[in-house]
Amino acid sequence: MSGTLHDRTAEVRTRGEGVAARPPGVIGAGRGFAWLLIVSGAAGILASFVITLDKFELLRDPDFVPSCNLSPVLSCADVMRSGQASVFGFPNPVIGLAAYAAVVAIGFGLLAGAGYRRWFWAGLNLGTLLGAGFCMWLMSQALYGIGALCLWCCLAWAATIAMFWYTTVHNLRHGVVRAPRALVSGVQEFHWVVPVTWYGVIVLLIATRFQAYWETLL
Repeated sequence: MSGTLHDRTAEVRTRGEGVAARPPGVIGAGRGFAWLLIVSGAAGILASFVITLDKFELLRDPDFVPSCNLSPVLSCADVMRSGQASVFGFPNPVIGLAAYAAVVAIGFGLLAGAGYRRWFWAGLNLGTLLGAGFCMWLMSQALYGIGALCLWCCLAWAATIAMFWYTTVHNLRHGVVRAPRALVSGVQEFHWVVPVTWYGVIVLLIATRFQAYWETLL
C-alpha cells in the first residue's frame, strides 16, 4: 500500500515538474481547440486542393466543366476564370495550401502537448484575421462582381471564419489579446454567437443576391 502511494506521489511530482519546466509565457491549448484547428485546416486544404486541380484542368482545356458546376449560380468555372481568382498573379488556392497546412500542423502540435509563446499566438490571430478578411473580400467579389459562387470556396470561407474566431477566443482567455474582464467572460460564455451570426449573414447575403434565381426554382 505504501509503495503504491509512493508511486502515485512520484507521478504527481513528475507531472508538476513537467508543468513547471514549461518556460514562462508559453501557452498551450485544450484538445477541443486543437481539433478545431486540425479539422478547419483540413477542410481548407481539401477545398484549396480541389480548386487547384480544377484550375489546372481549365488551363489545359478551356471547355473543362468542374464537378461543382451545378447551376448558373453555383458555377466554379466562372469563379476560377475571373481575375479575382488570381489576385497576386497566381491562383489563390496556392496560398490556401500553404496556410491551411500550417494551421493543421499547429493543431497537431497542440494535441501533442506543445505550447507557444504569446507572439506566436498573436501572429496566428493576425494571420487568421487577414485570411478571414481576404475570404470576405472574395465573397463580396463572387456575389457582386462575378455573380457566381464556388462551393469549395464557400467551404474555405467557413473554415477560415471558424479558425479566426476561436483563435481570438483562445487569445482573449489567455490574455494574449487584452480586453475588459466582462467582455472576456461574455465571449467565453457565448462563444457561438459570433460564428453563427457571421454564417447567418453570409447565407442571407447569398439568398438576397440571387433571389431571382431561387424564385425560378420554386
